[in-house]
Amino acid sequence: MARNEVTSKPAARSASRTLSSSSTGKASKSAAGSALSQRKAPGKTTSAAAAKAASKTLRDGRTSKDSKSAAGSALTQKSAPKKK
Repeated sequence: MARNEVTSKPAARSASRTLSSSSTGKASKSAAGSALSQRKAPGKTTSAAAAKAASKTLRDGRTSKDSKSAAGSALTQKSAPKKK
């Protein structure tokens, strides 16, 4: 089931800065792209690949505050695991 959440304005701004930075890594840009695509789409959720990239971004000590903000937003919008 999809979560009914969207990316906040400050998180979207951080995602935009992350995407436009030339020094940002691939994982950070993937997470930022996912967060930005969910800005005004409450039914949309983060894919497994984007969630993995967001998790990697949050664990990396060299990641900027903007990248971590975007990654956190993307992870928040990951759909809940299915129960058996």
